[in-house]
Amino acid sequence: MIPKVSIIMGSTSDLPVMEAAAKFLNEMKIPFEMNALSAHRTPEKVEEFARGARQRGIRVIIAAAGMAAHLPGVIAAMTTLPVIGVPIKASLDGLDSLLAIVQMPPGIPVATVGINGAQNAAILAAEILATGDDQLHEKMLIFKEELKKKVIKANEELAGVKYEFKV
Repeated sequence: MIPKVSIIMGSTSDLPVMEAAAKFLNEMKIPFEMNALSAHRTPEKVEEFARGARQRGIRVIIAAAGMAAHLPGVIAAMTTLPVIGVPIKASLDGLDSLLAIVQMPPGIPVATVGINGAQNAAILAAEILATGDDQLHEKMLIFKEELKKKVIKANEELAGVKYEFKV
């Protein structure tokens, strides 16, 4: 298999958050890879990765980082592939990571999900890939329909919750 999505994290300590992305991509049967690369500790490896990703078959990059969260932006500066940033809650409740990832200069966009939003990053990656893949598009339609069903079921169960003054 050739990976279509690359999950890159600044440290393996981000893995507990990023597993949600891996699980979603796996469920959707989207080939992916996972690596730990640091924008600060291994900048040469990050550059090598970013510049060669497209030629290796990667179509979307999910980059996660906490604290000094430069990894998504550094990668975005070196590729034309879509980069989805996942701010990791490491300090300041993740607000520092969110702001570092979302505040990119003109010409270097990074799509950014919420703090620790790895699953949403994977969903967005799948939706990007689905624009050119009818089978994946169908899978995403089914996924969205299942979300609706869960909310409807939860609302039905909520109707059974009793309180003295609930009407």
